[in-house]
Amino acid sequence: MSELSIKIRVADRDYPMRVSPQDEERLRMAGRLLSERIKEFRDQYGIQDKQDLLAMIALSTMADQLKVSKEKDGTDAALTERLARLDELLSGVVLV
Repeated sequence: MSELSIKIRVADRDYPMRVSPQDEERLRMAGRLLSERIKEFRDQYGIQDKQDLLAMIALSTMADQLKVSKEKDGTDAALTERLARLDELLSGVVLV
């Protein structure tokens, strides 16, 4: 499978990457979203230093990811519990 050579611009710097064709759009979208978040944080907090902005975005993103992961774990546990209960109920059904 061939790879593409692309450049993703983040905080006024180009980052060359080699990616598979199916990953290209996802990475370009990530770059656009990151640029939007940089602008949002710059406007919201009045910070101009790119290193500080990127660190704040990284921290915020990781916190969001941990929250989503925790919520997913709770959802998975609830689903597992419901499936176990359904299995119990179906085990008691007698077909004639």
